[in-house]
Order: sequence, then C-alpha cells, then structure tokens
Amino acid sequence: MNLSVTLRIFAAVSMAVIQLASGNFVFNVTHKFAGKDKQLSELRSHDSFRHARMLANLHLPLAGDSRADSIGLYFTKIKLGSPPKDYHVQVDTGSDILWVNCAPCPKCPVKTDLNIPLSLYDSKASSTSKKVGCEDDFCSFVSQPDACEPMKTCSYHVVYGDGSASDGVFVKDNVTLDQVTGNLRTAPLSQEVVFGCGSNQSGQLGKTDSAVDGIMGFGQANTSIISQVAAARNKKRIFSHCLDNVNGGGIFAVGEVESPLVKFTPLVPNQLHYNVILKGIDVGGEPVALPPSLAVFGGNGGTIIDSGTTLAYLPENLYTSLLQKITARQPIKLHTVQETFACFSFTLNTDKAFPVVNLHFEDKLKMSVYPHDYLFSLRKDLYCFGWQSGGLTNQDGSDVILLGDLVLSNKLVVYDLDNEVVGWAEHNCSSSIKVKDGSGAVFSVEANNLIASSSSSSSSLVIN
Repeated sequence: MNLSVTLRIFAAVSMAVIQLASGNFVFNVTHKFAGKDKQLSELRSHDSFRHARMLANLHLPLAGDSRADSIGLYFTKIKLGSPPKDYHVQVDTGSDILWVNCAPCPKCPVKTDLNIPLSLYDSKASSTSKKVGCEDDFCSFVSQPDACEPMKTCSYHVVYGDGSASDGVFVKDNVTLDQVTGNLRTAPLSQEVVFGCGSNQSGQLGKTDSAVDGIMGFGQANTSIISQVAAARNKKRIFSHCLDNVNGGGIFAVGEVESPLVKFTPLVPNQLHYNVILKGIDVGGEPVALPPSLAVFGGNGGTIIDSGTTLAYLPENLYTSLLQKITARQPIKLHTVQETFACFSFTLNTDKAFPVVNLHFEDKLKMSVYPHDYLFSLRKDLYCFGWQSGGLTNQDGSDVILLGDLVLSNKLVVYDLDNEVVGWAEHNCSSSIKVKDGSGAVFSVEANNLIASSSSSSSSLVIN
C-alpha cells in the first residue's frame, strides 16, 4: 500500500467529550464494540476498511472522509439547523469537514445495526440554512481555482480506495452543542459552521451494518470543525481524547487541559496525518532495532497516530523482532489464528509474565504499552497479540508505523495544532479530567457513554 496518495486524507481519531477554549461542549459517546466480546476478525476488518480509506484518492483537493460504515469505533450525536435536529456522526480528527447525508439521497443508508435512528439533513426545513457559493472563502480551501466558477454552488466529489464515492455541496447552518457552564452544568450553544451536504453515495457508503449520518472532522485544515469554531471565537486549536477500551466511551475535550499534566513531542510539519518521530523501542529495557527509514524522518514516512485504527501495525522486520523480545523469557508456543494473529495458550497473569513495551519519541517523550494493552483474550487461557505486521510503506519505500487504539487507550492524548505538538499521559479514561476555558476558569469533565446516557437530553458524540 502507498501513502503518497493521502494528500487530503487524515488519520481518524476516536473521541468522547468536547470542550472549546471559549467554553466547554459535552458529548456522550459509545464504543461500537463496547459490551461485546472482541472478535479478531471484526478488529482486523475494521482496520482493513480504515486503511483503504486512508489510502484513497480524491478527485478534488478536499480533505474530507465520508465512509460511515464498518469502520467507526465511536459515535456521537449533534444537532444541526433551526429548529435543531439530531444527527449521529463519527468524530474524526483526521478529516477536515463536517459531512452529513442530505435529502434527497436515494442511495443513503436508511437503517443501521448500531440501534440508532438515521436522519437526512434537509436545508429547506431549516430557517438558518444558507448556500455556499464558489466565491465563498471556504470553497477556496477545498477546490482548485479552475474547478469552481463564480455564482455557482461549491460542490465536492470524493472517491475512496474501495471504489466508494460521495457527492454533495456545502451549506452553512447552525450546529448546537452543550456548552459546559460549570462543573457538570451545561447549556446549549449554537455556532454557524460550513459542512458538506452529501446527496449521492455509492459503494460501501450505502451499507447498513455500521452506518451513521456522517462525519464530524477535527483535522488540521481551516475547514475542520475545530478550525472553524476556533476562528469564529478567536481561540486556540487544542483538543484531547481519552479512550476507554474497557467500558466504552471516554473523554474528548477541545481546549487547554489543566490536569493531568501532559508532556509533548513535535508533530512533523506539513503532513496531513498526525505524524511523529519515533526514536526507539525497548522491551523491558532491552532495545529493539528500528528500520533505518524510521530513524530519521524523510518524505511522508514515519509514525502515524491514528485512533481510528484498532491495532498497531509495524514493518515486518520490526514486528518479528518485537515479538521475539516479548516472548524470549516465556516458554510459549505461538500459532496463527485467522491468518495474521499470533496467539498462544497461557494460564498465568499476563501483566506479571510479559514485559512492558516502551516507545520513545522526539523530545524524550515515552509511551508505555502494557501486556493488558497489547494482548487480547479471545477466551479463557487463550491470548493473541494486537501487534500486527502491517507492511505499510511510502512511495520512496520507507516504512510506516500506524499506532491505533492498542497503544492509545487509557491515555489522555492532547493535540495542540497551533504549536504543532502532540502529547499524552497515562490516565483512567473512566474518570474525569480538568480543563481550562478562555477566562482561566477550570472545570472537571467526566467520561461519558452514549448508550449509558441514552435517557439524557444532552448532546452525544460519535467517535471514530
């Protein structure tokens, strides 16, 4: 697979509670697999769709992503229009637009296996809906100068690696979120944003097993939700997520995190994925050699943080070396399950029997991955490694690492786009964090789960 064609596609990230620096916004979230036994085929299938999505081509330079089935691990509920109407969307920090299915749309999904209602946005039914023309500044961000003529509607066409496609136009309308006004207190707040109105879907976009109403993008471009709202309120572009892989849901916040304390590493500049520089790996203190192309960042290679991916994908030689180090002190016999998963029988405590894997990044930032993170229990006394041999490379042949939920769960991950850094701290994602608003006031934000909070009237978040 080739990452050179991802010039407008970002890595997706799962999320749960939103807070803006000018005020906090709360979303209840749920994990697609929460409460279910983890089936490796489901996890691998999810990642296969995810990678095809990341490696897709765009017909126009639109930094959007609109696959809404079979790949979303988390989802939320937002309100659009006047009067406000509910829409369930994936929250994607890798995409750059808010995108929903719009009426009329004969090929949009009408049902889903996620036990949520699906809705079509109707611009004619909203008193605050406005058209976005080619002369609009927003349109200049997403189309070539010769691709859109003055006085015409700003449109988009996106084609994905699996052949799926989405067509639509941009509209401007209100998004209503629950603003945090104090500890555990909220009030609705409306903000005008530009979003995609998808009217023609094809391929996998019409499937119904995991369909939602659209995508809410939190990417780095000016067209993303975080960029639009931050610009409107003259605030910084900072967001965080804390994924709870045990209970589902978690925390997502936009704004400065007061607690826990987070240390940072630089984002590689001028990249559309969340790329970081991996300097080294050790297993219980013993170093593992990195592929030469990862040691010094070049081209578009390196290490991508992508919580839209479930597992962690490594170059084949690094994968082999890592597993050899992990299993060196344990007399286990590995066998292959479902063609790609290295599994073994074991009756002891895995956290005591297997070593911690430490990832070391630029500026001496470390990420520790524990046995309970990188081992899946399929059934009693049967475990499989979540580390995968990914085989992802750049056009120049350099290796690419994808770090997904396996390493990001149960950590507060903070993205500071203005300062081009990302950081993390170990944290119980079923608990709360403290965030600071624009006035300097500090509020506690608790973890939420959309399913558990289904009786609440507050907004809910779909995270990817």
